[in-house]
Amino acid sequence: MSARESIIPVFVPHLGCPNDCVFCNQRRISGEQLPAGPETVKNAIESAAAFLPQGGKRQLAFYGGSFTAIPVCQQQALLSVAKEYLDRGDIDSVRLSTRPDAIDDEILHRLRAHGVETIELGAQSLDDEVLILSGRGHTAEDVENASRLIKARGFKLILQMMTGLPGDTPEKDIETAKKIIALKPDGVRIYPTVIVRDTALYDMWQAGTYHEHSIEDAVQVCSELLPLFEAAGIPVIRLGLNPTDDLSGGDAAAGAYHPALGEMVKSRIMLKKAEQLMAETEPGSSLILEVGRGKTSQMTGQKRCNLDYLKAKYALKELKIKENPALGGEIRLIRIEK
Repeated sequence: MSARESIIPVFVPHLGCPNDCVFCNQRRISGEQLPAGPETVKNAIESAAAFLPQGGKRQLAFYGGSFTAIPVCQQQALLSVAKEYLDRGDIDSVRLSTRPDAIDDEILHRLRAHGVETIELGAQSLDDEVLILSGRGHTAEDVENASRLIKARGFKLILQMMTGLPGDTPEKDIETAKKIIALKPDGVRIYPTVIVRDTALYDMWQAGTYHEHSIEDAVQVCSELLPLFEAAGIPVIRLGLNPTDDLSGGDAAAGAYHPALGEMVKSRIMLKKAEQLMAETEPGSSLILEVGRGKTSQMTGQKRCNLDYLKAKYALKELKIKENPALGGEIRLIRIEK
């Protein structure tokens, strides 16, 4: 957590959701069992004040359910407490998560009046077949319309997408990413599908009607997605579910759950760049791969998997990694003459 921007999370599991998506059990994903109330908001902010860095910005974030779909009286109760702390300067902004089909002008006016700055939409996919098979209950057009309205009303927009949903393919994931880029969000979260216990997706997997989106599947497709967002100047602010004790303890039955998934994806991107540079390498060569500052572990890979793979593929005599701060995220190949 940076001293410049700190998140105070309040989870509202399943509040406002008109249906259960096949992949979703918010209580297991978030670790929260009870819906949030005004006292939850108050306690979260006041508890955070004791340990968050001084001088940095503090954002209260409502995560989990579809905030703008819950009864208006409950929205008002939660937001009113947040607004009190916002007006006093104890927090600097408010963000919330919701569904694309729970956004309209009246809702946005209410959110603006309570100081909401950022709205996260669970887009998940922009392929209508995938949305139907996943039980989302909204269309790709709903995502596009809500995104444009949010941007037009001056809110910051974060879009969430998933990979490996029922009916999904890597090609559909890439097409979803391109459509998201066209909507010009201020950030993106990518959540490769995890099979969580007590969900319809878990039952589908057990019955053999859904095939697991493995960690390797997720790493491969996300290594294609991440460069697309980076090239468009759109930050990916999260890649993979945030690890929790419940998920790590067995609630994540299968699928793309790994505490270091983001690093694995970045490592795969580095590997692909290295392969492009080494395409014409002669067997028996000795090489140095220069990488940017702090990129050594990504280039090396977990348990040296990238280095071992490259040495075997190109029959190298020697392969070393050297940091060069001037390179940033790029790689340079140097041949050692012996």
